[in-house]
Amino acid sequence: MTSESCARCHKDIYDEWNSSAHHFSSFNNQWYRKSIEYMQDVVGTQPSKWCAGCHDHAVFFNGRFDKPIKDQINTPEAQNGLGCTSCHSIVHVRSSMGQADFEIEYPPMHDLAVSDNKLLKWGHDFLTYTKPDLHSKTFIKPFMRENTPEFCASCHKVHLDKPVNKYRWFRGFNDYDNWQASGVSGQGARSFYYPPKPQKCADCHMPLVVSNDPAAKEGKIRSHRFAAANTALPFVNGDKAQLKAVTDFLQDKQVSVDIFGMTPGESGEIKEIRNRSMSDEQKIASTFAIGEESMNFGASQAFITKPTEVIAPLNKIQNATVRRGDTMRLDVVVRTRRIGHFFPGGTVDGFDVWVELQAVDNKGKTIFWSGMVEDEGKGPVEKGAHFYKSLMLDEHGNPINKRNAWAARSVAYVRLIPPGAADTIHYRLNIPKDCGDQITIKARVNYRKFNWWNTQWAFAGVRDPNQKDFALSHGYDDGNWVFNGDTSGVSGKVKSIPNLPIITMADDTVIMNVIGKDAKLPEMKPVTGKEVRERWNDYGIGLLLQGDIKGAENVFLKVTQMDPGYADGYVNVARARIQEGEMAAAAEILKKALEIDARLAKSHFFYALTLKAEGRYDEALKHLNIAAEQYPRDRVVQNQVGRLLFLQRRYQEAVGALQKVLAVDPEDLQAHYNLMLCYKGLDNADLAAREEKLYLRFKADESAQAITGPYRKLNPEDNNERQQIHEHASVSFERIYGKGGSWNSNKVASKSTGLSKKQILVQAK
Repeated sequence: MTSESCARCHKDIYDEWNSSAHHFSSFNNQWYRKSIEYMQDVVGTQPSKWCAGCHDHAVFFNGRFDKPIKDQINTPEAQNGLGCTSCHSIVHVRSSMGQADFEIEYPPMHDLAVSDNKLLKWGHDFLTYTKPDLHSKTFIKPFMRENTPEFCASCHKVHLDKPVNKYRWFRGFNDYDNWQASGVSGQGARSFYYPPKPQKCADCHMPLVVSNDPAAKEGKIRSHRFAAANTALPFVNGDKAQLKAVTDFLQDKQVSVDIFGMTPGESGEIKEIRNRSMSDEQKIASTFAIGEESMNFGASQAFITKPTEVIAPLNKIQNATVRRGDTMRLDVVVRTRRIGHFFPGGTVDGFDVWVELQAVDNKGKTIFWSGMVEDEGKGPVEKGAHFYKSLMLDEHGNPINKRNAWAARSVAYVRLIPPGAADTIHYRLNIPKDCGDQITIKARVNYRKFNWWNTQWAFAGVRDPNQKDFALSHGYDDGNWVFNGDTSGVSGKVKSIPNLPIITMADDTVIMNVIGKDAKLPEMKPVTGKEVRERWNDYGIGLLLQGDIKGAENVFLKVTQMDPGYADGYVNVARARIQEGEMAAAAEILKKALEIDARLAKSHFFYALTLKAEGRYDEALKHLNIAAEQYPRDRVVQNQVGRLLFLQRRYQEAVGALQKVLAVDPEDLQAHYNLMLCYKGLDNADLAAREEKLYLRFKADESAQAITGPYRKLNPEDNNERQQIHEHASVSFERIYGKGGSWNSNKVASKSTGLSKKQILVQAK
């Protein structure tokens, strides 16, 4: 049964799906096609079935994936993508583990719908219109509406394992767990921010739209464009409507950027580094970021520094001034606002998401530029930019840049922003001696799918003919590539390497005064008050998540002064103190939070941690249970309940709490670890051995980090990005103006990476 069969009745839904990324999930997508062709060349067809379970149903379910896809690339099955039946014939989702963990059944009664006999086909359609309930029940199961995230997670959460990588289990991309554990789902107790009401995947990605479709209710249907972040596919397909839908979605206040504050002078010295994990939990093997589903949420180390007094918010400082010849640190905050999972989501090794900061004086001279795009906006992003991505390495330390995740062995760094959280970025600006009297500073959050190198490779990548011998195996590829291959047969309407659009998702601008080097700076005081409380709070969250503990505590204390009735301000102070190990001080400030809001679950959770540290287990359990009553599916809360019961040797009760964790995620590392200990306490050797095996299966291989050493020495920009707290410098002016060239304001302006919607749609033609 093809999707075209459904279009006879559901034309509006079909037309939307026809443009969607779901339709172009398979070999009608050049990026995916190239990665699977390469995978099959290197490791064979059998491991590539790991991808097909979610991408290639029309080829996979009829057994044709045993044959190399190159030999059947132009068949209807290979060009089908995920059709209507790919989702609507799923009858059961077995777990939240993802990786196509669903059961699918073809509905035999609908053989009539595709019959060559016109009378039988007419009879099917007539019965469907007159008795639609059976048709509806066949294709819309209750779990699709009631458990939408788990339904979507069956493909939007993945892992790899020995059958595909000949290495071990590790987590790939994961848009489910961090949603489930966050405030967005309504199931997470500990989030920094909560939306007005819980949201599911369909609330954002399948909004209600006006339609005359037979499936419409009150004149509306759920959009089947599945608009999210893939601008590349509609661009190369020349689909202006889909490109506009995705662009509108990206620019619909999903994130914000705030040029928040400055600190004149040189970098502050880090006084002490706590060389220990800030949690006693083990780390799961993952190429993705770890969110609120784990106690390891946030920085892995605590940096104890003298708090820096920042002059902020900059757009509220009327006389924000710097001197020629001086240096300053500029702090920029990026905040997730309407995103229910990490930003960015999906396969975060495969596209460019970065922050661009540019400073231009009133004479038109660019004095700072981080995040410049080479080749006048057509090339790669300069390596010193602040990126949001996962940089994985293969066994020989080569970047995973061909969507060859099966070869991943280590992660050089991964930086994503959790839902309802923030990231603080530090820039080091040196003010030239010949600077003008004003500086205009602009920050942008830019998004390009896919990244430049991967696009070049996907459309025109061929082995370097001058490299005769190179090492190639299941776990590494030392070969060089050149981008001059034949593009006449690539998938999509664009038969050349596309110049993909760069979408500016958010931007911010501030203007600062510049005075002479020997002039006296005016008095500039930070602006504090209830109206800017959230901006300060965001800034502190970013510091906390990068491990600047004292800096975060100092900011959060300011927040409590700005708004003494804001309970979260006190909770955030406590978070910082707990990460520093100052449990008694954390407990005192949490008592103030509980005085403001006696039911605030996060206050009870963190207060329980301070009681646990003092060995007051019964009291700690009381507070954990208050949080658990409100958020019974918060995995970290339930894990802590189980841990405390274990410490009290109440092993059977602990098992019950930990089983609640596994009901949410059967792969939860900490639950398996504590269950192993509990079953040992119960003298159940068989179950203890089973849990130990699962614990070791999911636990990270810390020794793999050795692979990153040589790579980081050769790539100082990536090594800088790896550091929890780091600063970004400008690209060299030679790269901006050319060797021996002088600055030119018109030339600089032409290199801006932000494209208007009109420019993007014109390029899509």
